Amino acid sequence: MGGFFGTVAQSACVYDLFYGTDYNSHLGTKRGGMATYNSQSHLFARAIHNLESTYFRTKFEGELDKFVGESGIGVISDTDPQPVVINSHLGRFAIVTVAKITNIEEIEQELLNQKMHFAELSSGKTNQTELISLLIIQGKDFVDGIENVFRHIKGSCSMLLLTEDGIIAARDRWGRTPIVVGRKEGAYAVSSESSSFPNLDYEIDRYLGPGEIVRLRANGVEQMRAPNEEMQICSFLWVYYGFPTSCYEGKNVEEVRFTSGLKMGQTDESAVDCACGIPDSGVGMALGYAEGKGVPYHRAISKYTPTWPRSFTPSKQEMRNLVAKMKLIPNRSMLEGKRVLFCDDSIVRGTQLRDNVKELFNYGASEVHIRIACPPLIYSCPFIGFTASKSDLELITRRIIKELEGDENKNLEKYATTNSPEYNRLVEIIRQRFGLNSLKFNTLETLVDSIGLPKCKLCTHCFDGSSHF
Repeated sequence: MGGFFGTVAQSACVYDLFYGTDYNSHLGTKRGGMATYNSQSHLFARAIHNLESTYFRTKFEGELDKFVGESGIGVISDTDPQPVVINSHLGRFAIVTVAKITNIEEIEQELLNQKMHFAELSSGKTNQTELISLLIIQGKDFVDGIENVFRHIKGSCSMLLLTEDGIIAARDRWGRTPIVVGRKEGAYAVSSESSSFPNLDYEIDRYLGPGEIVRLRANGVEQMRAPNEEMQICSFLWVYYGFPTSCYEGKNVEEVRFTSGLKMGQTDESAVDCACGIPDSGVGMALGYAEGKGVPYHRAISKYTPTWPRSFTPSKQEMRNLVAKMKLIPNRSMLEGKRVLFCDDSIVRGTQLRDNVKELFNYGASEVHIRIACPPLIYSCPFIGFTASKSDLELITRRIIKELEGDENKNLEKYATTNSPEYNRLVEIIRQRFGLNSLKFNTLETLVDSIGLPKCKLCTHCFDGSSHF
């Protein structure tokens, strides 16, 4: 998916920028980048590093002295190298994006036909952040240019522009990804994650609305475009992506996970001895489940964090399988002879969960029950960079539907409807394949209720296929 951070201050901003960007590391796996602007020398500084086998801090810590200035932007990216620095009729600016553009080839050809060119290629393909910048500079001003992006792209795009006059922040027109503004004395910041703020002494100032554009300066925030009424923020942010202390639209991630587990625990009739969360994003749900069910919470499985960060995701499937196993270590003393219920965020391909279940029985669990925080993932995401679901057939649900129907696209609405015969059959097949004593998914209604926003404000496409394009 990716995340970004920007700050503009009355004094040097590099340390806030460095640590604020680092607090978005759980959102991306491929590249990190930072850019600053020095108002005294009128110079931009930029660096981009590959993060596929190391941490953001490790790559940037030794070169912080080069980032001189009072304003800057940083990004943890799941896509192309960024920031991109542009010199145009709008002025000089650096840009970072959290985006997924599904019609990139169409726009690329349109721009080439206008005799524009692309300088930033990544693995032989157009850098989507550069493509977005070329759409921006077609506008008569920055607002017109950003609206040109909104008009052209299919998918989503939120962005930060570091200009010679502060930082421009623009949220995706449907608000699929969040942007939050923070403030402290002498500085403002903007981030994908509000968890970037507390340790840097920022307080949440506001959440940008869908399509809203603002300019941040050290002494205030100027609205450049009012937000749209309609919103489709990704509901999976609360299930998986979000850091526990972050808030989106004023709704805290950990509270949502806890509440969804609580509701499930209150209605679940399975007999179990204890509940345990699959680290990291299953823990909040499991704590809620334990309270709702009235059973103790045990750490029967732990994540080895020193060398296996959540963001480390190799490109090869066989390596991903190995890493998934290496990260999680079962505790025989807490498992042996017990009926253990585990909570996890989702089931995508099913590879990691299948291997985990086998290990849990090998370590002495008498029964293994699984509860999932969201409904079954039936549709791949066309709106944000959910890297685990690049195509429908990567989803275990669609592979099973293809086996049952002969066509992975047949009767999807029935399989997505809770407690329909097709839904129940799908869940039962997954349970059998994993060798589980029981398997249940949270209902869409429970998830929406736990988030606390109206259904019409949430994107639930991956669960029920409903969406706005």
